[in-house]
Amino acid sequence: MVKASPHARISANPASEQRERVAAREAEILGSPPRLAPVDRASVAAEVQAITAKLREEVVGDAAPIPLELIPEIMFTLCRYPELWAAIIDLSLRLQNTTAVLPNRARQLAILRTAWLLQAPYEWGEHVKHGRKIGFTGDDIDRVIIGSSAPGWDEHDRAIIRACEELRENAMLSDETWDRLGEHLSDHQRFELLVLVGHFTNVAYFQNTLRLRLEPSNEGLKAR
Repeated sequence: MVKASPHARISANPASEQRERVAAREAEILGSPPRLAPVDRASVAAEVQAITAKLREEVVGDAAPIPLELIPEIMFTLCRYPELWAAIIDLSLRLQNTTAVLPNRARQLAILRTAWLLQAPYEWGEHVKHGRKIGFTGDDIDRVIIGSSAPGWDEHDRAIIRACEELRENAMLSDETWDRLGEHLSDHQRFELLVLVGHFTNVAYFQNTLRLRLEPSNEGLKAR
């Protein structure tokens, strides 16, 4: 059995206490300036516009160009380190574009549960928006916050959520969860799930630690 995560218990508290905890976490991460300043936009305009267009086309299917001033600030921070930035982008694309083998719903459930367990404002807020675009309801989002114990999951969704919890708590999956995932996912898909959770754990680590500022459309941990 998975030990209860301290983050999973947040949802059992009164709503006012949960809001206080979210506010405290966001103050911890976002209450001070970013640790790495973004580079001057004009100095890397062509490079950042090209990679942003590629990301949008392959992940959300929108190749329309974005004005330089509307490109998320994160792009102008990570481009300080082009080799690592390119590797992060390549893996993100592999896990989220048409070459991905994990179904989109399972993918977004895994990213969201991981983001909530890590209390990652940037990642959570962005992927609530992605989840909404593919049909997630407010009830779905609330259940992600509660976790695998929430009523209303089907057994496949519950196994995806439980897998994220076990990876966070024990850095591996139990036989029970591995087998339950195998009722709906191939070995390839199960492996991709592990890589996906690891990747978005890594993304949350640097977004949180660098104190990357939220975009205007990103509601952080308050997003529903």
